[in-house]
Amino acid sequence: MQPNILVFFTDQQRWDTLGLNGNPAGLTPNFDRFARKGTFFKHGVTPQPVCGPARSCLQTGQYATTTGVWRNGFALKPESPKLAEILGEAGYRTSYIGKWHLSHAKDDGPVPAESRAGYQDWLGANCVEMTSGPYSARLWNEENEEVQLPGYRVDAMADAIVRYIGERASEPEADRKPFLLFNSFLEPHHQNTDDSYPAPHGQAELYRDLPLPPDLRALGGSSSGHWAGYCGMIKRLDEALGRVMDALESTGLDKNTIVAFISDHGCHFKTRNAEYKRSPHEASVRVPFAIWGPLWDGGGERSEAASLVDLMPSLLASAGIEIPAEVQGRSLLPLTRNETAHWPEESLIQFGDIGMSPGRALRTNRWKYAVKSSDEYTSQPTAPAYTEMCLYDLQTDPYELLNLVALESHAELREQLKQRLLDRMAAVGETGAEILSQPPEPTPQRTVEYPNHR
Repeated sequence: MQPNILVFFTDQQRWDTLGLNGNPAGLTPNFDRFARKGTFFKHGVTPQPVCGPARSCLQTGQYATTTGVWRNGFALKPESPKLAEILGEAGYRTSYIGKWHLSHAKDDGPVPAESRAGYQDWLGANCVEMTSGPYSARLWNEENEEVQLPGYRVDAMADAIVRYIGERASEPEADRKPFLLFNSFLEPHHQNTDDSYPAPHGQAELYRDLPLPPDLRALGGSSSGHWAGYCGMIKRLDEALGRVMDALESTGLDKNTIVAFISDHGCHFKTRNAEYKRSPHEASVRVPFAIWGPLWDGGGERSEAASLVDLMPSLLASAGIEIPAEVQGRSLLPLTRNETAHWPEESLIQFGDIGMSPGRALRTNRWKYAVKSSDEYTSQPTAPAYTEMCLYDLQTDPYELLNLVALESHAELREQLKQRLLDRMAAVGETGAEILSQPPEPTPQRTVEYPNHR
């Protein structure tokens, strides 16, 4: 029988909140345990650090400029390949719980059936942050009837997931279909209505004295008032993950269920721009990303470039379903068996939104190179010309506090990364763009080339 697929999807969770990435606060013991069992993509990134665009990439396996959802407020194109439609045609029961953010801008709450991308069972809202509070989980079912779930919002949604798992397990085996259950939590995204990070009552107090990550210590932003609540939200999410995995185990469904844990983007707490994401920095683009269960267990910690655009084809491959030719991501499944010798060394990141000019970035395990267009192209999906914005050495500066983009010593490297970025842009349909270099500045210290220096 084809495997069940369950996606546990958090919103705006930083990469460095994970114990596996060195966080000392014990926020994610369940994630850490299951990611160690399965396959952990240590350098996982989002292809677009904004809610709607990132979600479009997840559902289609295409980049945001291809899906047409390059900013919030747009719906998926009818012709785009869609995860739930493809799995539904293959006999899956497809179900969605939580935040959607892929309907038209006027739809904060109920999502029209034609905008649900093939999901059959439905309990969601387009913009949960605008329709509910932390203790007011307000969603809509398949008939667009309002449903109020009791409890803290994370717990309320976890309850709905556990109920769903119980219902599937109680079905007669002869009638049971494999299922796709895509669960999209709002947390630890801020509450838009009052710009807060509301943890469960009493939870934020546990993290008041927790040290800030280096970028937040250096740059400030809103982190002093928000970090404790943010951590409290993540702790409750991890507890919810534990409950969901307990439900799978107690029903016996764990033996044939693949679980993917992802976040759509990170959070820089108003340090890189006037809000929380929409920048090419690690705090915005690097995300938790792990898959476990059949086919994925024992894959280990992978250092290859991995992007959320790869999730959709990875799930199709896990179900033994052919990946449509128009999908731009790649299945990550061969990495679990070391079956590929030609994996890309970098990830492409597109950034921008309404009110912003578009930008592009290339991320390798060592370097981050980003470019941005001028204000002339504000609120446009693409631009014909970009100017170098930043270059960071992620090996020595993982929190990106020293911009090397104008240093004469890195001119040759910048030219190499520029061409690689242009090649990746062209591969996803962005042809004809040019990148303008920064005027070089003298290197502030002497550099020496050593043997094997890279």
